[in-house]
Amino acid sequence: MYTVYVIKSTTRNYTYVGLTNNLERRLFDHNMGYNKTTKPYCPFDVIYTEECPDRISARNREKYFKSGVGREFIKSLLGQV
Repeated sequence: MYTVYVIKSTTRNYTYVGLTNNLERRLFDHNMGYNKTTKPYCPFDVIYTEECPDRISARNREKYFKSGVGREFIKSLLGQV
């Protein structure tokens, strides 16, 4: 199983979409600053997760969330539309 996740910075206006097979470890990595892309924005809270049966379908969902329509969906989760 793979998880597509959306995390939001608790200190800045920044969201990140990713996929992993171990959400707990991946969130820990983001919050410890081990990821170069998200390091300036930590700490993070998980705002959305979606489980997928395999990496290919998880990657397709991740691409959706990174698209314009997917970003609008994320904004609606945050109440920013």
